[in-house]
Amino acid sequence: MMKLKDYQKRCLKDIKLYLQSLVEYKDKYDKYIEIDKEMAFDYDFPKKAWEQCEFKNAVGESVVYNSKQNGLNEPLPNFCIKVPTGGGKTFLATRTVDLINTIYRKKKTGIVLWIVPTNQIYRQTINSLKNREHPYRQVLDLSSGGRTLILEKGDRFTTQDINENLVIMMLMLPSANRQNKETLKIFQDAGGFDSFFPPDDDFKAHEDLIDKFPNLDYFGEEDSFWKQIKTSLGNTLRILKPVIIIDEGQKAYSENAQKTIRNFNPSIVVELSATPPSGSNPISHITGQDLNREEMIKLDIHVVNKATTNWKDVVLSSVEKRNSLEKLAKQYESQTGQYIRPICLIQVERTGKNQINSGYIHSEHVKDYLMNECGISSNEIAIKSSEKDDIEGIDLLSKDCSIRYIITKQALQEGWDCSFAYVLTVLTDTSSEMNITQLVGRILRQPYAKKTKIIDLDESYVYCYRPNTNEILNNIKKGLEGEGLGDIAGRVISESGDLDTSARVDTTIIRYREEFKKFEGRIYLPRFIIRENESYRELSYEMDILSRINWNEISLKDIESLVLSPENKNDIVISIALSDSTEDLIEKKISAMRADGLIVDYLFITRHIMNVVPNPWVAYEITEKALKILRGKYSDDLISANMVFIIQELNKTLEEQRDILAQKLFVELIKNKEILFFLQCDSNFALPTKNAVRNNVKKLTRDTGDPIEKSLFEYVPEEELNKLEQSVAVYIDKQQKLLWWYRNLSKQDYYIQGWKKSKIYPDFILSKPNEENDDYSKVLVVETKGLHLKNEDTAYKKSVFDLCNELGKKISWEELGEEFRDKTVEFQIIFDKEWQRKLNEIFDVW
Repeated sequence: MMKLKDYQKRCLKDIKLYLQSLVEYKDKYDKYIEIDKEMAFDYDFPKKAWEQCEFKNAVGESVVYNSKQNGLNEPLPNFCIKVPTGGGKTFLATRTVDLINTIYRKKKTGIVLWIVPTNQIYRQTINSLKNREHPYRQVLDLSSGGRTLILEKGDRFTTQDINENLVIMMLMLPSANRQNKETLKIFQDAGGFDSFFPPDDDFKAHEDLIDKFPNLDYFGEEDSFWKQIKTSLGNTLRILKPVIIIDEGQKAYSENAQKTIRNFNPSIVVELSATPPSGSNPISHITGQDLNREEMIKLDIHVVNKATTNWKDVVLSSVEKRNSLEKLAKQYESQTGQYIRPICLIQVERTGKNQINSGYIHSEHVKDYLMNECGISSNEIAIKSSEKDDIEGIDLLSKDCSIRYIITKQALQEGWDCSFAYVLTVLTDTSSEMNITQLVGRILRQPYAKKTKIIDLDESYVYCYRPNTNEILNNIKKGLEGEGLGDIAGRVISESGDLDTSARVDTTIIRYREEFKKFEGRIYLPRFIIRENESYRELSYEMDILSRINWNEISLKDIESLVLSPENKNDIVISIALSDSTEDLIEKKISAMRADGLIVDYLFITRHIMNVVPNPWVAYEITEKALKILRGKYSDDLISANMVFIIQELNKTLEEQRDILAQKLFVELIKNKEILFFLQCDSNFALPTKNAVRNNVKKLTRDTGDPIEKSLFEYVPEEELNKLEQSVAVYIDKQQKLLWWYRNLSKQDYYIQGWKKSKIYPDFILSKPNEENDDYSKVLVVETKGLHLKNEDTAYKKSVFDLCNELGKKISWEELGEEFRDKTVEFQIIFDKEWQRKLNEIFDVW
């Protein structure tokens, strides 16, 4: 039998006090019924009992009782047990059933209708209640003298079952919803409940029962001489006037749900909720402080804001932390015999089988990474989504279970409960409060509801991908409040350190302006091409550049100068703990957190640098060289403690060296005339002659509100341009020396493949008119950049553009055909705050 915590004792004491008061005023109510039924209905005995108890809220104010009535218009006693996530709400519910039977109903038998909102909670609860060894069932068996029946909606029972047993019937809230009552089995006439109703031919008895319970469903018209009550589960429950327990009570406060519950004619309603809504009657206020004092939850919560642009780095850090926790868990088991297998929950952007190639982080991407680069066995990885449920029917707490990673999108946000969950990895947009807000509670419960006295095993961990620190704090705070832990605050410890393609979108086809239609199919732009035997083809980064890099030329000087420390200073770490103040929820402090979770494994490192070095043999040789350098300075223990940091730095070094060697190779191939930059029939790019845009899209206009006039197409959707690009577009549209301009779409239109993997998609293509005819004489390719974006990527683009301009001067477009006569091309990068001056200079020489 589970031992009651102090806060649980306090809660049950309040419930007992209310029930005792309820008995006193219910007796008065029953006497009034005998004297004057109408007068009795005006006697709100649940409210009078509540007011006598003088319950207070967290700040010492009296809790005002919200009166309710059941389907018979009788006063309905109802209260809410406010218990945060991890506080043992189901255990409290079973003890409350015992108190209601002992004090209020004064009998051990009868029916309890246990209503839950989700299938996940339903399965967890009923499995526990059916297990005679489980503490929940043991409480009920003590209450009933060992005569407990656990039933589901499809089960049948008799009057004898109710008279001789404590019957717990589990029901999903949607099943009880009366909005479509005729289609729901619970309200349909059915066999198996005949013992609760008069014989079919005893119309007088049916009439009398309907008079006693006017909300029963029956056959026949209201004014007909005969009525026959439906022998449905719904009618049976109304006659029995059950005790009702509502899990996640806040979800049952729609008008329709409340009506449905009250129409079961309950004798008393008990809600369980971490966040009681207005209209409820919270009888006890259990706080995060209460749970923490009882060692029920894993605090502090360490939130690691990874300083990386690669989601794999975040997952790797999570793997490292989970591994380190498992080492500690095994030590703990050897000392205490208590088994803990730390689990990492990973939230991804997409899980649908048709969304793998949508450009978002997919569950299969993460699973492949865990298996192929982290060396984790497939039987340790589970995916939980609406389409795939690898944990269905599995006891995650069992020693026989091997699952250590659960990948989900949002399937674990509510109702899911596993105290072995320690690490939450969020690969989604953390600016959306729904992500962390709903998932943070999934890692809070302490295994076996007590501390291990091992610090790392008594705390929890959240790893985030490119988040904003303030947004993390705000959203975790909201998440804790949503779990009923609003009094949990933070010591903020800072350390430097799927596109749904099935959705249909209505579009409109737009074409060239009338005056530019003559250019359809005649606007070409050059690309880098490569000579192959006697022909040419478009340049391929992987085939023509990456495959030719001589990795023996790389330099590992950065690894030689790498400084290892037990504390890595790349990441921002935030720890959320309990605040001593009830007003200040967040306070900040400097600290550090590192974990020893990965061993020095050559193959492990090799797998993690193969994104940069595609040849596994070469990658292994580089790993050997790097570790030889580090082992000359540091111990394996220190290298192990810095494994994630080492892999990140090694990848960074290799990327830099790769790009240096790639540029050198690129230039050599140009000198040898193996790479060329010009228009070539099989590889040139022609601007599209039509585009599809969404219907009712807002069109770009000039700053006066007038339509733009010189765009190549009829109009340009405003949503295709950011603020800087809109300003540039409007400005060039007013230039007299401009013939037309085109908004080049990223990932869709013209691009330049240089010596790096990513293609360069310029923002605009402008044309200069030919004064001698109606043709264009020059094409200007423009890339716009905000000043805050002047970085290595910008420097790379400028280098490529400079090379394009240099090579473009050496070719004559006339050689390519009559239509290219007297035409030239130029490439420019234009920065914010200087774009207008730069454009003026360009147009001045046109």
